[in-house]
Amino acid sequence: MTVSRTPTFWDERWRWGSVVVVTVIAGFVLVVLADNRFFYSDDTESGAVPNWVLLGNLMRNGHLVPGLVPGEWMAGNYPVEGQGGLWNPPQALINLISPSVDNLILLATVVKLVFSVILALGVYRICLEYGARAPWAAVAGAAFPFTGFVLFYDQATWVTALTGTAWLTHAWASSVRYTRGRSGPVPVFVFLFLTITVGYIYPGLESAVMIACVMLGEGIYQRRWRPPLRLAMAAGCAAAAGAITYLPGVLSSSVTWRGGTSIVNDNVFTAPWSESLNASLPSTLPVLPWGETIQPYPSTYIAWFLIPALAFVNWGAVRSSLREISAVPVFLIVALLWSAGPGVMGPLRWPARVLPMVALGALILLCVLLSRHGTTSDLRGRSTAAAVLVVVMVVRAASSQPAVTKRHVAWAVAILVVGALALWVVRRFGTAAVCGLLMVSVLPVLFIQVLMASPHPLSWNLPGSRAQAQAAFPEWAGSTLQLGDRTLVKKEEETLDGAYKALVFGNYAKDLELDYVNAYTPVGYAAFSSLLCMRWDGSTCPEAMRWLFTAEPTTGKTLADLMKLDRVVLQRAQYPDIRQSAAPSGWTWVDYPQVQDQVFVLERVGGPISGVNGRIAHTDGVTAESVSETNETSTLRVSSDTGGKVVFARLAWPGYRATLGGEPVDFTTVDGTFVAVDVPAGTTDTELVVGWEAPGHLIGAATAAAGLLGIAALQWLFVRNRRREQHEQEKATPEMVHS
Repeated sequence: MTVSRTPTFWDERWRWGSVVVVTVIAGFVLVVLADNRFFYSDDTESGAVPNWVLLGNLMRNGHLVPGLVPGEWMAGNYPVEGQGGLWNPPQALINLISPSVDNLILLATVVKLVFSVILALGVYRICLEYGARAPWAAVAGAAFPFTGFVLFYDQATWVTALTGTAWLTHAWASSVRYTRGRSGPVPVFVFLFLTITVGYIYPGLESAVMIACVMLGEGIYQRRWRPPLRLAMAAGCAAAAGAITYLPGVLSSSVTWRGGTSIVNDNVFTAPWSESLNASLPSTLPVLPWGETIQPYPSTYIAWFLIPALAFVNWGAVRSSLREISAVPVFLIVALLWSAGPGVMGPLRWPARVLPMVALGALILLCVLLSRHGTTSDLRGRSTAAAVLVVVMVVRAASSQPAVTKRHVAWAVAILVVGALALWVVRRFGTAAVCGLLMVSVLPVLFIQVLMASPHPLSWNLPGSRAQAQAAFPEWAGSTLQLGDRTLVKKEEETLDGAYKALVFGNYAKDLELDYVNAYTPVGYAAFSSLLCMRWDGSTCPEAMRWLFTAEPTTGKTLADLMKLDRVVLQRAQYPDIRQSAAPSGWTWVDYPQVQDQVFVLERVGGPISGVNGRIAHTDGVTAESVSETNETSTLRVSSDTGGKVVFARLAWPGYRATLGGEPVDFTTVDGTFVAVDVPAGTTDTELVVGWEAPGHLIGAATAAAGLLGIAALQWLFVRNRRREQHEQEKATPEMVHS
């Protein structure tokens, strides 16, 4: 005899959570079918994935928390760069695995799939915590990873934004649970810590906004302020523990591009509020000035059903739920305000990067309201209102790009048809069926959007196989500087038979495991950048060749000598006639026939010098011999009868300290760039140590310890209070039974 049982609430939650996971996986399969390189585009291929490889190699070589890579110069300070996730355990695991993976396209796709699943489940959890039924929560969870900005920017290119947002959603859900007494503070702490330590500043700031909104909403809902204050303390503990991620960057900002404090609206990559009026039109191409005025893909798109479904909410009944979910509309309003500008706020720029938060707030709010107050009463009137909303979207989208109005109309017709089908399904088969339909309907929209934008407009088309790239590239040992400009590489030359057999831009040299000065950096050391007019992607201007071989006045050495370069690779497109000139003194032209169509190469007469006598680049009145070298420390023996100077091939990042004979000594700089130490007269065979430590590391360690102690105390209080409540309930139960 089989005993049937009614499915429990938890059964339903797990079942629909599984549907969310399957939907996200199906979406990824469709994206790869439309464009197999989609998840390996722009910053992912040029910045993030090669960083994973380099940092993983450093970890395998004993640098568990990587610091400096001095040969990369302005891009080689990883605590300052921040986005390596040095203190983020999941990211550290990714870094550790990455050097063993040859197929970088596969690596990026799998990592992004994992975080997209985490992201979708986080949105699902938030909706559940605000009282949405599991099917409607699943709709929000399945739709969010494929909203326009998340898909075409965060998933395709800005992977740190994807990972940070994924952890943020779980922090939100856990914050609501904590304030309502359903769980303790540890999950809040863990998810916020993971959000912060990704190292991408926007999710960190967005999580602060989220916490403030939850505190406000829960204070309004519960009409008591102790739970929100406890949430604030838990969030403060997480911020204290994760502060070490940002302290080096903040304390080094005076020498970087990010040292500004001005607030201006340059209108670059800002998102006017009116662009959200067409958030349900898959063909929308919004006006977000960045490179091109009109976006080449639907970056403000959220979900085709978002705006029409507003007509099927019983707004008269919403008031009964508004206090309980008030954090969500407040968060949405703040996100809309932020995304609209100003364009520059100190080190922050491009506020359109907050558009995922607009989509997050909108989807959560819609699905919670539909779950609680969805209705098909007065079907004709509501259907008419939905149709009017669709027409408004078409008009707004056509105003941005009239040339594709027919496409907008076609999508509008599709929305009306599928919307009518959804109404029939919900009235005939119920909520679960229509939610399943909405989740499935996300997939063809996604496929068509990616197919129409393929290949991704921001793709560099860097090689996906490390082995193939290394086999095609010359085996250039030692320290190499490339002088060239990525904008001069034609699209048809972005192949291993073309530019990528000889030229490196971004972090491509890290895929090749070669020692290049050129690398990707969002931070940049301003003084060094000006010496070679080096940009964020490692590109340089034509004048860099002349400046590189001009003597620095105080040392008489060229920049190439002070950097201890072994090789200079010149892009033929930037220097077409340079081979007709004589090589600089101490250098010679070397022919590499297999790459001569792309580059000309200068090498040192007499062989490489980068490994000779450590990183000592120049001495004046001092004899110096290197004893040992690490990435962070130079140890040498020095002697000087009359006093003099030692100049190092090290960029003068904040955090350097020097000792002579065990006693601290001041260090100076040459040309505002190179570390130098004055050696006093009468110094004889004395140990000079020049070492670097990330600024703020002691403060960061102290705040991390305080954060851990604080969250332990909050957890203890939570457990104690929970036991007290259980004890009181146990005491009350017999009395109630007796009465």
